[in-house]
Amino acid sequence: MPNRLTSADPARLHLILMLVLTFSTGVIDAVGYLGLDRVFTGNMTGNVVILGMALVGADQLPVLGPSIALAGFIVGAVIAGRVLKPETAGWSKRTTALLNAVGVAMAAVAAVLFVHAPQAEDPVTLGVTGAMATAMGVQAATARHLSIKDVTTVVVTSTLTGLAADSRLGGGTGVHWGRRLGAVLLILAGAAAGAALLHVHAGLGVLLTAVLTVAVAVTGGVARARRQRRTNAAAEPAAPVDSPASLARR
Repeated sequence: MPNRLTSADPARLHLILMLVLTFSTGVIDAVGYLGLDRVFTGNMTGNVVILGMALVGADQLPVLGPSIALAGFIVGAVIAGRVLKPETAGWSKRTTALLNAVGVAMAAVAAVLFVHAPQAEDPVTLGVTGAMATAMGVQAATARHLSIKDVTTVVVTSTLTGLAADSRLGGGTGVHWGRRLGAVLLILAGAAAGAALLHVHAGLGVLLTAVLTVAVAVTGGVARARRQRRTNAAAEPAAPVDSPASLARR
């Protein structure tokens, strides 16, 4: 990994890493909606809307898949919340561990998809849906703990609202427009990439997400360790310097 990236300002580095996860969320949601019977595994707003319409029989929309995704996402967010509760906001060893766990879970899901083709309300497919949603719940709660303004990694509705309302057209100053626009474009690009990869194989998009998530975890973990070493080195007392008189007495 580039030394320049891991040595960057923590706030800037964390923003970049969360934007990468935003892209991967677009990939995962494309795979879920197009490959897992119209289920979102990252965007829970979409699942709530689908579930509401499905409950009145609209367009034969699925009920079980979105319900499992919602439950899994909540479980994942609860797990991450409990793990991160003792930590102050920012990157920690637990942040690295949680994101690595998300990456490993996605890699396992990709392995399952490579040997089992998804089918509507098939038990394996529903299990895959639940696992992906749980992993995304962990990711979302971890990103929330990092407190990167306007970048939740899983939804861009509030980001679009801020982009428009705080723009000069909206009477604002345009603050944070770059990260907001970047988040919207990256989730869009991720969805396009996920849809394209789905034409090759359903497991490819999930595997890409696994690789990106582990890369984010490792990069963040290495950067944190380097900052910690620099902090410890700066805190160490300087070695005493012998005076000429003391050297003469030796």
